[in-house]
Amino acid sequence: MSTNIAESKKTYIRVPTRTILTRRAKFMRAATGSVSSPFYWLAALCRRQPGLRFGFDSVGLGLRSVLEKDASVSYAEIYRMLFWPIESTRYFEFDLAWRFIEDTSLHRYLDVSSPRLFPITLLARRSEATGELINPDVEDLRITTGLIRASGLSHRCRVWNCLIEEAPFPAGSFDVITSISVVEHIRQDREAVRQMWELLQPGGRLVLSTPCAAKAEEQYLDLDHFGVQEPEENGFFFHQYVYDAALLQERFYDLIGPPTRFAVYGEKEPGSLLRGLLTKWSGGTYPRWKEPYLMASQFKSYASPNHLPGEGVIIMEFEKK
Repeated sequence: MSTNIAESKKTYIRVPTRTILTRRAKFMRAATGSVSSPFYWLAALCRRQPGLRFGFDSVGLGLRSVLEKDASVSYAEIYRMLFWPIESTRYFEFDLAWRFIEDTSLHRYLDVSSPRLFPITLLARRSEATGELINPDVEDLRITTGLIRASGLSHRCRVWNCLIEEAPFPAGSFDVITSISVVEHIRQDREAVRQMWELLQPGGRLVLSTPCAAKAEEQYLDLDHFGVQEPEENGFFFHQYVYDAALLQERFYDLIGPPTRFAVYGEKEPGSLLRGLLTKWSGGTYPRWKEPYLMASQFKSYASPNHLPGEGVIIMEFEKK
């Protein structure tokens, strides 16, 4: 039985007022993170947290940005790459996305608004590939462009400030397309996936990840994080869909077929993910340097969204026949 998203649970979330730290508090926070980060990374390694290899890649990118002395890469961004480059479930998503495509022939690659570290790292590892990165967020794209330049990838990687439906590419242009934690933020999610599928050539692979749960949910915030929306009548902005098994079937599998592979990763204690996000969004003293260990200790793999006690993420690989 399919899920009617209009009848699904709607959750309205108020984002805490952002805390403005003093210069001293910022210094203490940075110092604590710098000293503590390696220890939490090692603790996560002992617990076999997926995705940690991307932390090494990010450190290399940060050091290269310093050597390149590229003014478009800020010191704050370099510091982040050195000490807390990946957040939350991205550890799992990056790791599985890489595993899904590491044995794939990659020549023409498209990324649709994923966190920038993944497509940049992928292109750095696959010297035979050219890449196109699209993103409607101008500021995010500016930072990404600086990192591409610092990585020495400008000659084979272009960026586009556009939505997926505006992507200027003919059908069948790409052999791999990735979109990590993006489509859930798009109201017309099914149409976005349809467009990605049309851009994929036969035999190509599409890798998607989305939030998931045992029961579908529609989440709203009283803040527009991406700066591209109009508020609803109640003053809240659409944030994301959280997909259950039925909604995944309706929005994706009925359109492009079932995934050839998928994996689910989620919180052990319901509500822990949202509590962490709200603290992080407040701009206070959320310990970002602890996240590798927090993911290893508070999250685990599940067989399907139906088994989740709370919220999780599903990453899926689709192969176009």
